[in-house]
Parts: sequence; structure tokens; C-alpha cells
Amino acid sequence: MIDVQNQPDDRNIPIDKVGVKNIRYPITVLDRMNGTQQTVASINMYVNLPHHYKGTHMSRFVELLSEHSNNINLRNLPDILEEMKERLEAQSAHIEMEFPYFLNKSAPVSGAQGLMEYNISFRGSLNGSGMDLVVEVGVPVTTLCPCSKEISESGAHNQRGMVRLAVRFKRFIWIEDLIRLVEESASSEVYSVLKREDEKQVTERAYDNPMFVEDVVREVAVKLRDDPNIVWFAVDSENFESIHNHSAYAYIERDKRKPDGKA
Repeated sequence: MIDVQNQPDDRNIPIDKVGVKNIRYPITVLDRMNGTQQTVASINMYVNLPHHYKGTHMSRFVELLSEHSNNINLRNLPDILEEMKERLEAQSAHIEMEFPYFLNKSAPVSGAQGLMEYNISFRGSLNGSGMDLVVEVGVPVTTLCPCSKEISESGAHNQRGMVRLAVRFKRFIWIEDLIRLVEESASSEVYSVLKREDEKQVTERAYDNPMFVEDVVREVAVKLRDDPNIVWFAVDSENFESIHNHSAYAYIERDKRKPDGKA
């Protein structure tokens, strides 16, 4: 049968990324507590295409994904990217995957347990410059407004927020460690199950630990600044305000490989 993709193209224009997007696929990822965890990811896979090829072989992406779906993690992501390059005869390969990750979390007083969902993404690229891996976690938090506490005779408004933290690193890093770092940088954590005694503890903890979005991203940045395993990070915090018709937002990005830290 004629292989149309391998036929020559006379327009002399290479393509930077070509591949497949939004593949919904069951995968197995590393779980520190249980060994592995099964989840469903949305996956994008690309390679570059030289100017003399008309197209790439889309089915090869899905075939390769199927072969690795029972064990996808930060340790073997470089191997997957290398196989993408070889099978598709490319000079660069890219993979992006986003998936829900669940942790069994105990309430702070009663110990009642429930599953908490966190949004995780892996992004990897392999080209002539080497390997680039980025891990991102999305962590819900609670913040209490310092200004509201200061000016009010009683009470203060608080809100649920979302912190997104992305890192580049030297050695393997656990998803759970990144989640924990973020949760410790807010007024309080968010839980899936709370009894009355837990709710009292959580609200009082937040009241004693007021934070703006600026405080949250700075707290995360301080912890990562002193971590020798982290070479680059980007963190943002968005508060879904409870008494305003807008969100509050803050963002920090630092490249520790550069003297000025600027990305």
C-alpha cells in the first residue's frame, strides 16, 4: 500500500510540532503510599517533521502510548520520548499529560478520611539541547484576608483558592512532596471530609494565619529557593474572592540556573 506520509513535500517548510492531542487514556502513575495509582489522563504527543516529509504517522503515537500506559512516571518519561524520536524518525519529541491524582486525607481532629483530588501535569521535551521535564501540581487551599481581619471588629472574610506550582528539578521528586509544600504555604488546607470539631480547628487555624495571594506565592518561593534539587519554578495563586466580584492573583517565576533568577 502507498505510504502517503512518507511522500516528498516540495514546499520546503519544516513543522515544529505535529502529532495527536486530547487523547483520553487510562494510565498508571507512581503513588508514594500505595506504590501505583490508576487514573485517566488527557495526553498530547508531538514530534518535529522535516521539510521533505508530507506527514507523520499518527497511529505510532497511540501504539507507543499503549505500550507504556501501565507504568507512566517521571522516571520513564525520558525513555518514552526517546522511543517517540526513534519510531517517528524525528529530531525532537514532546509529551504533555494532565490527570487527576487522589490522596486519602485525614481530617485534622476527628481523623475522618476522604479522597482529595489534585490536578497534575507532566510536560517533557527531548531535542538536540537535551531533556526538559516539568511537573505541575494544582492544589486547592484556603486563605483568610489580613486586611479584613485587621479592620473588622469581629470575623474576617476568607476564600478558597487554587495554587499552581510547576518545577524543573535535578533528581526525581514525589508529587506528594509538592502538594504538601503548597498546602503548608496557605492559611489552611482544604479537606474533603470535615466533622464539626474539624471545621472549628480549620477556621481558627486560618484566622490565626491570614494571607494575601502575595503571601502564598512568596511562602512557596522561599521554600523552593532553599531547595538544591529545584532548578526552576513557577507558582501562581488565585483566590476566588468571597466578597468581591473578581479573583485575586499573584505569580512568581524564578530560574535558579541564572544569576539574576529571571526566567
